[in-house]
Amino acid sequence: MKTNRVGEYLDTLFPDPKCELNYQKDYELLLAIVLSAQSTDKRVNQVTPILFQKYPNLDSLKEAKTEDLEEILHPIGSFRKKAQYVKEIARILTEEYHGKVPIEKEKLVIFKGVGRKTANVFLSEFYHIPAIAVDTHVERVSKRLQIAKEEDNVIAVEEKLMKYFPKEEWARRHLQLVLFGRYHCKAIKPECDSCLLKDQCKKKASF
Repeated sequence: MKTNRVGEYLDTLFPDPKCELNYQKDYELLLAIVLSAQSTDKRVNQVTPILFQKYPNLDSLKEAKTEDLEEILHPIGSFRKKAQYVKEIARILTEEYHGKVPIEKEKLVIFKGVGRKTANVFLSEFYHIPAIAVDTHVERVSKRLQIAKEEDNVIAVEEKLMKYFPKEEWARRHLQLVLFGRYHCKAIKPECDSCLLKDQCKKKASF
């Protein structure tokens, strides 16, 4: 299938897109994605080295004192809730999955703090399973570029993106759309003047 115009532009801007969360193990990536909710990858990358150095395996995370986890996670917001998520995810992984993050999405979304978006990001990044995760950046860009409608929920946006891009491109397009929304098509002061897709942008008249 021929790459569409949006895909061509994304390839120009981000020819080799990378996940900006730092991790070494499967559970470290999963926890980093959970911690990134209502936060930024930059802030998460500041706390996870401290977290994983103090608790170098799932057993130690499972047994960690909640107040100690809260202190480490305090900079990223919602730290009390996220501390509970960390302990519970570590417990489930050790007790039910022999310390390995499952590859099935239906199992992942049962974990506390793990929803459809988190599962898609994890499976796409770690296991290279074709998926498109819709976060705030992806949703905003998709609607501005009229790939999705303003009233579409995240599931509808995901479905439209999967139809818009070939399946073999999904993982790359997800990363590119995140980076495009994070650094170019920003929520506030988007860089419209230099954007080669501005004629396709639904909101161009508002900027």
